[in-house]
Amino acid sequence: MFKRVLIANRGAIATRIIRTLKKLGIQSIVVYHEKDQDSLHVQLADIAVNLGAGAVSDTYLNQTKILEIALAENADAIHPGYGFLSENSTFVERCESLGICFVGPTPEQINVFGLKHLAREAAEEANVPLLPGSGVLKDVNEAIRCAQQIGFPVMLKSSAGGGGIGMQVCRDVASLTDAWDSVRRLSSNYFSSDTVFLEKFIDKARHIEIQIFGDGEGGAMALGERDCSAQRRNQKVIEESPAPNLDQTLREAMHRTAEKLMASVNYRNAGTCLLYTSPSPRDLS
Repeated sequence: MFKRVLIANRGAIATRIIRTLKKLGIQSIVVYHEKDQDSLHVQLADIAVNLGAGAVSDTYLNQTKILEIALAENADAIHPGYGFLSENSTFVERCESLGICFVGPTPEQINVFGLKHLAREAAEEANVPLLPGSGVLKDVNEAIRCAQQIGFPVMLKSSAGGGGIGMQVCRDVASLTDAWDSVRRLSSNYFSSDTVFLEKFIDKARHIEIQIFGDGEGGAMALGERDCSAQRRNQKVIEESPAPNLDQTLREAMHRTAEKLMASVNYRNAGTCLLYTSPSPRDLS
C-alpha cells in the first residue's frame, strides 16, 4: 500500500482523489500554480507544493519540476487524474525510471489507445466487433477508394486526439474531397499529427461508453455504461447511466466485448470503451 501519493492535477479532479486517499489512510501531495493557492484541493491536501507562476507548460505540465517534487516529498506514486499528463507516455516512462508508480496505463497502452488506427488494430487482433474502416490514408485518392469499398456515409477521422476535433461526416466523394485538407489541417494544428483514416458512419446511432477497470495481468471488468448519444458537433452534451432503453442481452454483450478487448492487451487502470448500437430510440442529432 502506498504511503504518499502526489496528485499531478488540480480542482475537482484533485479533490476527489484526495477524498479517496484519506479513506485509505494515504497522505496526499498536491502541486499548484500560485494563482490556485486558495483552491480547495490545496486546502484539503496533507502537503501542498507551489509550482510557481507561468504558463501551464511551466507548471502543471512541467514534468521535471513535478518529478523533483515527488522525489523530495518521498511520493510512492503519482496520480495524474485526467487531462494534463495522464496520457503522456514519456512521463510514465520517467516515473518508472525513478521508481515512482504511475497510477494509470503503461506507456505501451497509452501509445496504442492514444492513436485510433492502432486501437482499431488491437481490436481486430482481439477479434471483437468493429465498424468497417481503413488503415492510415496516404492521400485523398486512397481515401476515395476506401470509402467506396466501405460504402458511404463515412467519417473521416484524425487518428490522434479526441473531443470530437478532427472528425467530419462524408456522404459522397465530393464531401470527402472537400473534407480531406481541413481534417488533416485540424489534426496537425491540435495534435501535431495529420494522420487520418476512415470509419463507417452510422446515422442516429447510440453512443455507448463502457467503463472498464483492468488489473494489468489480463483481468478486466466492466462496471456499467453510460449513454452519450446526446451530442452537438460530436461533443457530448448529456451522459445517462445506466443507458436507458437498452436491451439487457445487448447490454451484457457490450460489457463482455469491452472486457475481452482490454484483457487482450493486459490493460492497467480505468478506461473507457466506445461501442455503437443502431438505431437510436430517439433523434439526438
